[in-house]
Amino acid sequence: MIKSGLRISVVVAILLLDCNPNRIKNEPATGYDLSSPDAILILPEILHEISGLTIIDTATVACIQDEHGIVFIYDILGNEIKNQFNFHIDGDYEDIARIGKTLYILRSDGYLFEISDFESGNFKLDFFKTGIPAKDNEGLCYDMDNNRLLIACKAKSRKGHMNKNKRSIYSFDPETRSLSARPAYTFDINELLKFALNSSIKLKTRKTKNDPVPEPVLKLRTSAICIHPVTKKLFLLSSEDHLLFIFNINGKTEHIEKLDPEMFIQPEGLTFTDNGDMLISSEGRDKSPAILRFNYKN
Repeated sequence: MIKSGLRISVVVAILLLDCNPNRIKNEPATGYDLSSPDAILILPEILHEISGLTIIDTATVACIQDEHGIVFIYDILGNEIKNQFNFHIDGDYEDIARIGKTLYILRSDGYLFEISDFESGNFKLDFFKTGIPAKDNEGLCYDMDNNRLLIACKAKSRKGHMNKNKRSIYSFDPETRSLSARPAYTFDINELLKFALNSSIKLKTRKTKNDPVPEPVLKLRTSAICIHPVTKKLFLLSSEDHLLFIFNINGKTEHIEKLDPEMFIQPEGLTFTDNGDMLISSEGRDKSPAILRFNYKN
C-alpha cells in the first residue's frame, strides 16, 4: 500500500463525445476515436514525469517515471496508486514491459532492468546491457507471438549520413539475453513523410536560411511502442511529432494519425488491455499528467 502521509489527488474526468460533424474520425483505420477519449485519469504529481506503462490486468497497470527508479502499480478503475516500490537508483528510465510475473524496464542508455516476481515483497532484480547501438532509446514492448522484447531507438542507431533518416527497432531475447544482430524493423523518415503528406496529415513546419517558405518536418523520435493484442499491428508514438503510427507485422506503414497537442500534452506511454482498449500516458509539462483511455471499436 501507499506509504502513510503521501497525499494523492486523483481526479477522473469522463468526457462527453464531441459531436462536431466537421471532425474527421479515423475509427476504421485505427480502431479508436482519438478525438474523444472514453476516460481521462488525472494522475498524482508524483507521476508528473510518467514515461511508460504496461498492462497487468483489466484494472491495473505498472508505471514508471523517468527520474526515479520506482515502479508504481496503478489502479485504473479505482483511480489510485495501489503500491509502489524502489527497484534502483535515480536514472533516465523510459519504458516498461511485462512478461508474466516479470517486469522489464528500459533505461535510455540501453540497459534493461529485470524485476522477477514483481508482485511479491521479495522480488529479484537483475540488470544487463543490451548492446543496442543507439545512445538514446525510449520504446519497449513485449512481442508475445515471437516471445521477444522490442526496443525502439529514439534517434539513428548507426553512424553515417546514410543512417541520418533511419529509425530502428531491435529485438531482444529475454531467455538468452541477446540482442538481434540486425534491426527487426527499420523505418525511413523520408518515406513516412511522403505517406503523411499523401494522407493530408498536418505536420509541423520549419524555415531554413536559404528557403523562407515553411517546409513540413517529421522527426520520428519514438517515445513508445506496443503491439495490438487483437490486430497484431505495431503502434508507435512519436511525442515530438504528436503522431501515432500504425505498421503491419512486416513493418509496412498502414496509417498515421495526428494527435491533438492540447489533449496529448507529451505522450510517452502506450499499452493495451487484452480486449484492445488503448491507454496512452502523457507527461504533465505545465499541466497535470494523465492517462487517456480509448475503447477499442472493433
